Amino acid sequence: MKHWLNTVDEHSIHSPFFFDFYTKIIMPKEAPTGVEEIERTRAKLLASKEEITIRDLGAKSAHFTTSKRSLSQIAATSISSEKMAQLLYRIINYIDARHIVELGTSMGITTLYLAKNQHATIHTFEGNISMSNIALTNFEYFEKKNIHLIAGNIDDTLPKFLQTPRKINLVFMDANHRYEATLNYFNLLTKRMADEGVMIIDDIYHSAEMGRAWYQLKNHELVYGSIDLFRCGILFFDPTLNKQHYVCTL
Repeated sequence: MKHWLNTVDEHSIHSPFFFDFYTKIIMPKEAPTGVEEIERTRAKLLASKEEITIRDLGAKSAHFTTSKRSLSQIAATSISSEKMAQLLYRIINYIDARHIVELGTSMGITTLYLAKNQHATIHTFEGNISMSNIALTNFEYFEKKNIHLIAGNIDDTLPKFLQTPRKINLVFMDANHRYEATLNYFNLLTKRMADEGVMIIDDIYHSAEMGRAWYQLKNHELVYGSIDLFRCGILFFDPTLNKQHYVCTL
């Protein structure tokens, strides 16, 4: 209710940058071309009764009480929605992101959207081996050469990856969902963010601690703008934005 009461639209956004971002990125609802096969793969996963064993490395799932789960159950609860995946695709094209980091590969559906931009290189991190194997199968099926999956506990793999002095244009963080881990990943990644980089934090109201993490991140000294979409939060690192924050609906 509080989020809804604070929501604004294009008529209340006076910043030229955020007005443009809202009208071109948040408002559009049409699907990008060439995603039909990705969505068919999502549908197959949603219908699959195959079971795998999952070990929760972050916040415990609210949907499962056992580690053995069907692919359909996992797909229904852990894969970003089609609307969310399309939003990410639009952001990538808008900022012309060339170097992308995804924390939380899951089954790779969202990663395939990220990789639709052939000029972008995606490094995606997944802690569960069973999930990373499924994702790799999907990447091979789509013959994606611009996706690099890094399997293993993100607490270990991300710091090693960031030792390479590359600039990151976009981060999609959908892993762990705990306060301390979210802040830790953020602090590690900010050392490599490009000046006009964008970071998307998924499930910012997943729990009270994620809400607390979001509040702290949007007010961080290196964040110069944010958009709260309830499902996710978008952080902007461009200092020309002069600390502007908006609440919108997707």
